[in-house]
Amino acid sequence: MKIVSAQEAVSVVKSGNRVFFQGAAMTPNLLIDTLCDRYNELENVEIVQIHTHGDAKYTRAPYYNAFQLNSCFVGANVREGVASHKGDYIPVFLSEIHWLFRRKILPLDVAFIQVSPPDKHGYCSLGVSVDITLPAIQTAKKVIALINPKVPRTHGDGIIHSSNITYGVEIYTPIHFSILTEPTPIEKTIGKHVASLIEDGATLQMGIGNIPNAVLSNLTNHKRLGIHTEMFSDGILPLVEKGIITGEEKVIKTGKIVTCFAMGTQKLYDFVDDNPIVHFKEAGYTNDTAIIRQNPKVTAINSAIEIDLTGQVCADSIGAYQYSGVGGQMDFIRGASLSENGKPIIAMPSITSKGFSKITPFLKPGASVTTTQAHVHYVITEYGVVNLFGKSLEQRAKALISIAHPDHREILEIEARKRFQ
Repeated sequence: MKIVSAQEAVSVVKSGNRVFFQGAAMTPNLLIDTLCDRYNELENVEIVQIHTHGDAKYTRAPYYNAFQLNSCFVGANVREGVASHKGDYIPVFLSEIHWLFRRKILPLDVAFIQVSPPDKHGYCSLGVSVDITLPAIQTAKKVIALINPKVPRTHGDGIIHSSNITYGVEIYTPIHFSILTEPTPIEKTIGKHVASLIEDGATLQMGIGNIPNAVLSNLTNHKRLGIHTEMFSDGILPLVEKGIITGEEKVIKTGKIVTCFAMGTQKLYDFVDDNPIVHFKEAGYTNDTAIIRQNPKVTAINSAIEIDLTGQVCADSIGAYQYSGVGGQMDFIRGASLSENGKPIIAMPSITSKGFSKITPFLKPGASVTTTQAHVHYVITEYGVVNLFGKSLEQRAKALISIAHPDHREILEIEARKRFQ
């Protein structure tokens, strides 16, 4: 591995190249910003990524004249760029993105990543973002890496030998943090409802945010819980410390916390650093339904932007406005459904921040169906829990109305009668 300046490192990118950016806490912002500085000399450079953090200048003027975002997930920093058609979005399950690289549907010319310094054997760690980064570096023609001692060395499959890095750029900068906030009373109530469904010995999947943290805070009397998830944050740490999360009943990687990325505070990064109980795998493994279903009592906790009265879930768009992405919701909803005594859960507040009902007669025009009505089982709001599995369309409508916000139930009942009577 040759250590060079950021300017020399990004000089390998040529017009017409397809470039991958590692994401989440590991986003290599110095390389990205330095590449953007070359916008006057480049054209038709395609950017492929999932969820990155930091400034995404490549989606704004004048940089978008040289760069075209083609993202497999839409985060806050690129949302307006995608909405204004200065970028685009690829609907794809997180479990299948690796095939885009390995089957050369989207062959990569260059991958930008961030790693730990090499160990005595010459191996660098991908830190807390292995997800689709591992297949990206395995298939890219050239790999450019920030070499950062602040990157945790994680166990699992997220390694790259320094000889496979074309250029390295040394930095000493903290990776991105995500700070926990206090759940609202509504989120705490939802957390209690979800926790009431979780059995001892369950294998959990959950994301980042106040509702997952509210759920975890209600599990202090549980036993023998396991983790097989696409990501986790600080919320699991107290349960590990108290011996509640042990993974002893898991079938796949018994005793291990399995994930493809993590994001949180420095305490989280210190926890995963050189910790053999945490295994970071690529998303093609963590999100593989055939693997997920082998664990017992898989309890998958996901959220939604809106749900219609038949149970169709939209979790990635607001009408035609692309808000996020398909991600791994369907991977885990299906995996939990097929797991012995598994429970797929959609948990959300009954109304939006502006007071609109999230349970609606119909999805907004242009809205995506992230999870189909046939895949949905448990739906939870602050007003209770319903299980739609095995229910007819009319029965589903009645059940969902019972957990809608009281201010909206009358209009929902009117719309249900129009549709089903």
